[in-house]
Amino acid sequence: MISRIMSHCPDLLLKNGTILDVETGVRTRADVLIRDGVIAEIGDIGAEGVQEYDCTDRLISAGWIDMHVHLREPGYEHKETIATGCAAAAFGGFTAVACMPNTDPPIHTRDVVEFIVDRAAREAVDVFPIACVSKKRAGKELAEMGDLVAGGAVAFSDDGSPVQDSGLMRRALEYASMLDRVIINHMEDLTLNAHGHMHEGEVATRLGVPGIPALAEEVMIGRDALIAEYTGGHVHVAHISTRGAVEIVRRSKARGVPITAEACTHHFTLTDEEVERSSYATNTKMHPPLRTADDIDAIKEGLRDGTIDAICTDHAPHASFEKEVEFVAAPFGIIGLETAWGLTGRELVAPGVLTVEQAVEKLTVSPRRILRLPVPKVAKGEKANLTIFDAATEWSFRDADIHSKSHNTPFVGDRMVGKAWAIYNKGQLVAVGELESAS
Repeated sequence: MISRIMSHCPDLLLKNGTILDVETGVRTRADVLIRDGVIAEIGDIGAEGVQEYDCTDRLISAGWIDMHVHLREPGYEHKETIATGCAAAAFGGFTAVACMPNTDPPIHTRDVVEFIVDRAAREAVDVFPIACVSKKRAGKELAEMGDLVAGGAVAFSDDGSPVQDSGLMRRALEYASMLDRVIINHMEDLTLNAHGHMHEGEVATRLGVPGIPALAEEVMIGRDALIAEYTGGHVHVAHISTRGAVEIVRRSKARGVPITAEACTHHFTLTDEEVERSSYATNTKMHPPLRTADDIDAIKEGLRDGTIDAICTDHAPHASFEKEVEFVAAPFGIIGLETAWGLTGRELVAPGVLTVEQAVEKLTVSPRRILRLPVPKVAKGEKANLTIFDAATEWSFRDADIHSKSHNTPFVGDRMVGKAWAIYNKGQLVAVGELESAS
């Protein structure tokens, strides 16, 4: 019987797996012996008295990270907590997440950063706080960026609230550059968004729903690219969603601008037509909104050619009573941690947009480099920070597969391709499968 394993396993033998090194492209069939949470040996291993986890027909890579999640704690624990968010991340194959600062209070002071770090210490999933660019995310005054970094912040963002003031963005990039940190902006010029609720286009017009134009995203990215070029500060495009946005990033990179970008799984999977097809289901409402098939094609090409550096989820839990309202009254966002790899496999790997190695690189190496975090290695003497997965298993996502506290997703019942089977991190194994007893 398949069971959920969540256990402290400082000593563990991963049997019959294939180690995937995304940076070299090399695959190595081997066992991995872990002692005291550290990789002690790689090879053909027989170890008595050690619990085993069977990795036959599965790949072992450095642990994945989702660089854009909302854990909601502190302040909105009815939607998600650090513990439930980490459970969802582990089920999705992530050994780490970076959490956005739109909490209550927001992550704009060092004590909130340290609260999150402390609360996450016991979890198998590493949690890296992203602190506010501005105090209270109000866009008026810079937060105490140096103090926030000293407390453990890995980046800065007012996510959900774009940094509208160009002068503030310039100063933020200058300070962040001195601290060797990135500014992650929610790319939207709010003066071009008249309180929209879905993509501005034919479908929105037909449905009579106020739209959010692609132009609002593209104007802000263009502005930030110019400021980044001027200051030398690193700007990161959160949840890119339009063809024009991808092209601006591509041209900016060609000029040597320090700019990177991420794409969410739902933005390369669903279009704005899903709003109509689902009869205004609020789980099709996210920000940026679902765009067009042409935008999806552009995002996939941007992922393929390296314009888009990372794959993320923008995991945004909301309680059922918040989403079970009319479309225009509902909050933006869906959960995404549990479906991230299944959608990546279905939409990117299976059709040949990305190889398995390229997809995993965008979940491991690139996001950590953007956030200035060390990249785990599957090598002797390294701390074991591992994801065990495959890219071929077809499965149906069920409500029972949701480990988040909230269930706001449009993907229940959908076919997935590729499955995350386990993570190992901080001496803990979280897995779906059988754990053999020690000999």
